[in-house]
Amino acid sequence: MKEKFKLLLDEWRGQKGSLIPLLQQTQELFGYLPQEAMQQIAAAAGQSPAQVYGVATFYAQFRFEPTGKHTIKICHGTACHVVGVELLDTTLQNELGIGPGQTTADGLFTLEQVACLGCCSLAPVMMIDDEVYGRLTGDKLKKALRKYK
Repeated sequence: MKEKFKLLLDEWRGQKGSLIPLLQQTQELFGYLPQEAMQQIAAAAGQSPAQVYGVATFYAQFRFEPTGKHTIKICHGTACHVVGVELLDTTLQNELGIGPGQTTADGLFTLEQVACLGCCSLAPVMMIDDEVYGRLTGDKLKKALRKYK
């Protein structure tokens, strides 16, 4: 992986407008943006580490911690809120022992709250990786989690 990262840095070194593609491709490679990589990106892009960190923290797409093997996105849009997503939040926190933005200690799940998944007719809804689970209850949510454990 380090060799691929070195090739990536060499490919973009000194190119104008390289920072965002470098950050995106680095995250794709590692799954997040490690601190050491951020410093190397700064050098390759000809910017200070503070400038690189400022850009990376501005965009919600960038992560600074490793994510779990499976990503759970729980919808907090209006329709899901109206039909009781708070119960699902509580169930997820009890089942996984984590809150939004956190990863389980075993590295299996990362939990994210999102503004809308675009599945309002299925509210309340969540996604695990690319699979949608709708009309959820606490029991249905637990059953969906068991498929991944």
